[in-house]
Amino acid sequence: MPADSDPGIRPVVSLRTIPAALVCLAAPALFVLQVSWLGWILLAAGMLTAALMERGAVVGRAPSLTRDLSLIAVGLLIVSAIDLAAELDDLAMVRFTLALGGAVVVPYVISRWVYRDRAIRFPWRGGHAWKPWQWMWLGAVLILGWLLLPFYFLTSGVYLNWPVVDTPDLIARLFVGVGAVGIWDELFFICTCFALLRRHFSDGAANVLQAVVFVSFLWELGYRAWGPVLTIPFALLQAVIFLRTKSLGYVVTVHLLFDAVVFAVLVHAHNPGLLDWLFFISP
Repeated sequence: MPADSDPGIRPVVSLRTIPAALVCLAAPALFVLQVSWLGWILLAAGMLTAALMERGAVVGRAPSLTRDLSLIAVGLLIVSAIDLAAELDDLAMVRFTLALGGAVVVPYVISRWVYRDRAIRFPWRGGHAWKPWQWMWLGAVLILGWLLLPFYFLTSGVYLNWPVVDTPDLIARLFVGVGAVGIWDELFFICTCFALLRRHFSDGAANVLQAVVFVSFLWELGYRAWGPVLTIPFALLQAVIFLRTKSLGYVVTVHLLFDAVVFAVLVHAHNPGLLDWLFFISP
């Protein structure tokens, strides 16, 4: 078995990075370029490369890269089966629920009952009370969101990637949708993709790889133009915070606070005059 597959040695870069990178690069192909066949080829190439590297390896305590990448690939394929354009009708919300829910549940089920390991976990509390810096960061998230998001959405025009919300029903649907997708982001990108990748690579390398997937999804969802300037740091930082806190509950709280500002900005953008008192820039 290659030395870098030992559970105690997680390299920044190795030959095993090649199949992992191929699988993760399928995300921009599927969600940014929206070229399905290219994404499928990258996924197949990544899986085949991993399988060839592990062919004949002695079975031991080290996790299988092929198996772990297959879980990420399954999730990506399920998500890519739907159009991620933000819509708020009943059918769209059911479609999102089934696809995004399946992308979390199916890899978990395969990992737990087919591969019979516990590679994917959802540690909600982290085992300790929130520390002062965690509470301060929650306040900082709201302030940063208030400063950055109105400028981003309104000057770039990306708010038009979301449907007009000008009735109480549509505003309520937007609130539920934005929050639900935010929770899903942490379940899939952090607790699934990042957790699986860091079984084989250093925390930093695994973080960069998961961020490629995270940011690609957000691009198709609507965070375009210069959105990656915001979403790349956010994706990287969420993984770092998860490592520090070991708490899914905390990173979800951070994400939901940020998304609360996203929601308010979208309502503001589609309803001139309604929330002018809250933001420093008007639509």
